[in-house]
Amino acid sequence: MIDISGVRTGLFIGGEWLAAQDTFTTHNPATGAPLVELGAASTADVDAAVAAATAAFRGEWGATAPSAKSALINKLADLVERDLDELAALESIDMGRPVGVSAAMMVPNLIGSLRYYAGWADKINGELITNDGYMGMAPTHAYTKREPLGVVAAIIPWNAPLMILGWKLGPALACGNTVIIKPAEDASLSILKFAELVAEAGFPAGTVNVLPGRGAVAGEALSLHPGVKKISFTGSTATGRRILQNSAATFKRTALELGGKAPQIVFEDANLEAAIQGCAIGLFMNQGEVCAAGTRILAHRSVYDAVVDGLKGAAQAQVVGDPFDPATTMGPLVNASQRDKVAGYLKKGADEGAQVVAGGSVPDVPGYFVEPTVFAGTNEMTVAREEIFGPVGIVIPFDSDEQAVALANDNEYGLSATIWTRDLSRAHTVSGQIESGAIGVNGWSPLAPQLPWGGVKSSGIGRELGYEGILAYTEPKTVTIVL
Repeated sequence: MIDISGVRTGLFIGGEWLAAQDTFTTHNPATGAPLVELGAASTADVDAAVAAATAAFRGEWGATAPSAKSALINKLADLVERDLDELAALESIDMGRPVGVSAAMMVPNLIGSLRYYAGWADKINGELITNDGYMGMAPTHAYTKREPLGVVAAIIPWNAPLMILGWKLGPALACGNTVIIKPAEDASLSILKFAELVAEAGFPAGTVNVLPGRGAVAGEALSLHPGVKKISFTGSTATGRRILQNSAATFKRTALELGGKAPQIVFEDANLEAAIQGCAIGLFMNQGEVCAAGTRILAHRSVYDAVVDGLKGAAQAQVVGDPFDPATTMGPLVNASQRDKVAGYLKKGADEGAQVVAGGSVPDVPGYFVEPTVFAGTNEMTVAREEIFGPVGIVIPFDSDEQAVALANDNEYGLSATIWTRDLSRAHTVSGQIESGAIGVNGWSPLAPQLPWGGVKSSGIGRELGYEGILAYTEPKTVTIVL
């Protein structure tokens, strides 16, 4: 456990910590007890943050040399690495993930993203463009330059706050933008601690601002504010649609990484031991609270029984409990509402005739725990259609490659997919046929700062990470000089 009494709980605007007029209380997901009272940003606070970010963009941060920007981002990464254990513990007490996963995966991913984009800060270039000249009368010298957008807002989800913060903040800062961060109500502590590190690193006041608060107030105000030039949002598809509608009023850019219902296709030639282990990771990692969770296991009929049995064993092997107990492999869900939502899907799955292979219930204990659950059934069942965002999966049989692809694509989402096969030709062919933003072959949901990430269909628009992240936070400007 960690002492959170020293963590700042107000608003970080213009390099200063400010008290909010309103507050809200979060709860410890492992016990259900009140955890901390946080400041709740108002629309006036959003106005103040936009003003501070605009001043920094037009002032000190905008005038900072690219190499100096790189040095500051790298210094921030160093401070995150120094305080890795504290940041990991804050995130785990806030949202329930086993602290070892936070320390081994989530915070290191943030560090990697910051360092990757620090390297881009002085390498953002335009290009010389050859053309036919000015109306056939004179030659021209034409070129493009990539310019920062201005003030951008990063709305962060509660399931992986620091990791996803890095995906948005790293490229935004490297490109020269200023940033307003809106953490999720249920998981703000690690990002508030991160704001302290921003100040310690020496970023100019207003370059990075943090507004804890309610999405319906602060998030709504950011998506409507004319001074915000881009919204980068990770979260539910319904909220993403709302943000897109709001953003249309001011034609601001959007990047929306939304829901998912990722298929994991296990072909008959797969390494079954690796496939079952990988499918289990895709199902149960982070309590299943992952947009890319591989919750639809499509298994070739010849290996279907083996996959079902293997996932049954994997579910029963999970140790559900206190996130700070080293033996725990799965913690609680983030809040009571999420637990109850998942419990509703467990009932619906059973009511629709899905076979309960493992789990299937909610333990009668304090906190927001759900049993890791595996169903066997069909792709028409609700638990195979809708995003559950909990440790619940369904195994579905198929008989041919064509049927596997059809089942994989028969869903409104398209964020990621996994293919388990030893056949290289099949891997490339099926990867090209699946409607998804990212494909993993013989490994669930590979993530790295260098790899673009985002979805199609109801999983969102735009891409984060990789060079795509640089393009997403800059605007090309064309300059033509008549010679």
